[in-house]
Amino acid sequence: MASISKRLLLFVAALLATAEMATSITRCPDCGGAAVPYPLSTSPTCGDQLYKIRCDVGSLKFDTVNNTYPIISINPLTQRLVIRPSNFIPNMCVTVDIAHEGIKLNNTLPFNVTSGNTILYFNCTNLLLGSPLNCSSTSLCHSYIKGSRGEATKCEMAQLCCTFRTGGSSNSYMIRVRESWCSAYTSFVNLDPSLGVGQWPEPGLELQWLLPREPVCNTETDCDGNAVCGVDPNGTGLRRCVCNSGFVWDPVVGICS
Repeated sequence: MASISKRLLLFVAALLATAEMATSITRCPDCGGAAVPYPLSTSPTCGDQLYKIRCDVGSLKFDTVNNTYPIISINPLTQRLVIRPSNFIPNMCVTVDIAHEGIKLNNTLPFNVTSGNTILYFNCTNLLLGSPLNCSSTSLCHSYIKGSRGEATKCEMAQLCCTFRTGGSSNSYMIRVRESWCSAYTSFVNLDPSLGVGQWPEPGLELQWLLPREPVCNTETDCDGNAVCGVDPNGTGLRRCVCNSGFVWDPVVGICS
């Protein structure tokens, strides 16, 4: 019995060692004090190259089509990350990223805006009155302007503000800002509208990523010991690390387990 228990312990230890080895090959190193979970990638030698973010002098950042935003938090279990929206131009009801027409994600990459965001638009034109956004006198944007002690107070004299909740569908790739629409915005994740403005969280925009496929490979050495480099069963023409019989691909940690 003792011999069987010893062998079992050795077997479990070997599995853990294999999992750790595979994880260390694919997971990127920490950036400053922040972990970079798989499949996110900060260099060509780690993570999945479809899931690129940046480590810039110890701070994680997310690149959109034509701008960059700081990453506030990452949750690998729910495949979500939160970026910080653009600041306001000093003494103006205009956000800095109006030069880029707001946030635009690359719709060919596996990131999109989630349904957990409440977007407040400021300094809007009358074109918004015919939109599905809430531009009424009871819209949350008015509460934020009145209750905020920061940048948004400059929006008090603006003619119109509006609020909407993001849809979170796979084509949600944009928070639009422009002079003919609205010139400023901010965003809050999982906002409880019953709370006073002083109890609201810090501004943030939540994005989600699709679970990754098995890694692309050229030879067996590109895969861990529980997979072989084989033809993609989806017929893409690529070769991928296909898990051996008895193992399944775990897209959260990036191993065959």
